[in-house]
Amino acid sequence: MDEKSSTKKGPEFCSLRYGLAFIMHFSNFTMITQRVSLSIAIIAMVNSTQLHGLPNASTEGPLADTVNNPSRSMKEFYNKASVYEWSPETQGIIFSSISYGIIVTLIPSGYLAGIFGAKQMLGAGLLISSLLTLFTPLAADFGVILVIVIRTIQGMAQGMAWTGQFTIWAKWAPPLERSKLTSIAGSGAAFGSFIILCVGGLISQALGWPFIFYIFGSIGCVCCLLWFTVIYDDPMHHPCISVQEKKYIVASLAQQSSSPRRSVPIKAMVRCLPLWAIFTGFFSHFWLCTIIITYLPTYISSVLHVNIRDSGVLSSLPFIAASSCTILGGQLADFLLSRNLLRLVTVRKLFSSLGLLLPSLCAVALPFVASSYVTTIILLILIPGTSNLCDSGFIINTLDVAPRYASFLMGISRGFGLIAGIISSTATGFLISQDSVSGWRNVFFLSAAVNMFGMFFYITFGQAEIQDWAKEKTLTRL
Repeated sequence: MDEKSSTKKGPEFCSLRYGLAFIMHFSNFTMITQRVSLSIAIIAMVNSTQLHGLPNASTEGPLADTVNNPSRSMKEFYNKASVYEWSPETQGIIFSSISYGIIVTLIPSGYLAGIFGAKQMLGAGLLISSLLTLFTPLAADFGVILVIVIRTIQGMAQGMAWTGQFTIWAKWAPPLERSKLTSIAGSGAAFGSFIILCVGGLISQALGWPFIFYIFGSIGCVCCLLWFTVIYDDPMHHPCISVQEKKYIVASLAQQSSSPRRSVPIKAMVRCLPLWAIFTGFFSHFWLCTIIITYLPTYISSVLHVNIRDSGVLSSLPFIAASSCTILGGQLADFLLSRNLLRLVTVRKLFSSLGLLLPSLCAVALPFVASSYVTTIILLILIPGTSNLCDSGFIINTLDVAPRYASFLMGISRGFGLIAGIISSTATGFLISQDSVSGWRNVFFLSAAVNMFGMFFYITFGQAEIQDWAKEKTLTRL
């Protein structure tokens, strides 16, 4: 009785751990908007997109509109003064440079976050990314090389921020609330994609494309101030946490080791099939997600033949669905666990299976409903929405199997995901360049096959118990 009373939960949504989740939601929102900002701004930055009449290009010339509407002189000053002759190949290098930067820092930043503290790692990454976002318009005037360098460093900074989050959750998230807390935090990325796709073009039209970087870079700086002020690495040292909440978190994590680690058991990790199940899940999940994020505007324009304004709105809808499904999935997963309706491993495999199977079915169906506008849009919305159910599955599974190394393993997992994204983007570009109709069909069929492989591998080898090599070694003194 005493033990149960001491571990009684405090209020949830008024608690500090949920406040941390919402601040991390804001951080993820900020980072994804900074990452996608260039994809929106480059339409106005690169004059060749207008000259070649690409689907995402505006049909209105800045100089002509200045004559018709002199009141927009400030906006047109930016548009006229900031047009760059970047080829499609150069644009591709610029876009991919941030991914290479993220890959470089994913693994080392995850390891260092566990040693020096995730608060400093994540905060520093967010601050660097925000400052570089503010500097991007000026860098573009100095040349494309500087833009590529800045985007690469920005990717390295964001890689530090992404992986550091799981070190914090290893100390703040009670096992029965992990899905809820991490889904609230992770949904910030999907919500950020929705916002930047909705308002990015409007900002560019109203103020000029540099203000896309100025606005979201400034938001990132505000988020940094909030982060360094409110966030602490663990509940034991937070000055504002209630005694009841602190006791509940500490008691719920009592079975997890909390001692600092001196080395990483690489050999044991390589031989661990449950880890490879997680890595395979990440690879499969990011394969299709990257295609949707990268090629969704192109697919909508080429298949549905809509204008740029409608394309921007339609491209944003799947991400608000993804954000909603992420939060709802986390709530449902923790409900099943708290009521003892399903075991932890069953919940992880159930949500992983749904997050890989359902979007695969939607992707396979897309080529057969291309003639139906409404059905196509519904399926495109469902793909990222259902795919984000994985956030309550293998995405957070490292917190179950190896909480001591969660941040380090998350870095490796995201590395597998980024590699999948690079391969899938390249393969998609090659397939649709051969023939649009058959190319898109092959893209979706291949994505479904990759997802099915990941699903069956995870169902077969996935686990939710702390692995022996991840447990704290107890020394007995004689």
